This record gives sequence, C-alpha cells and structure tokens, in this order.
Amino acid sequence: MYNRRFFQSKLGQAAMASIAAMAAFVALSTQMQATPAFAAASQHHVVQVA
Repeated sequence: MYNRRFFQSKLGQAAMASIAAMAAFVALSTQMQATPAFAAASQHHVVQVA
C-alpha cells in the first residue's frame, strides 16, 4: 500500500503533508517554555471573622 504509486496520489500527498505538519508541530512545541499561571494568586489578603 505504501509505495511510490500511493505517494503520487492525492491521498498520499495529503498523508505526507499531514506527517510534515505533525513533525513541525512537535518540533515547535518542544521549544516553548510554559510559564506558571498567576491567575489564582490574589493581590489582597482575605480576613475571616469567626
């Protein structure tokens, strides 16, 4: 199934484009550094009275 004739077809070309896009996504996503989210940190103190 995966021979030269398959990769010359429209489906084979779409498969190759999909594989290339996934490889590029993995290569780019490994270079990103995630920063911690500070949305949960409050800017003021909460005082509770019992």
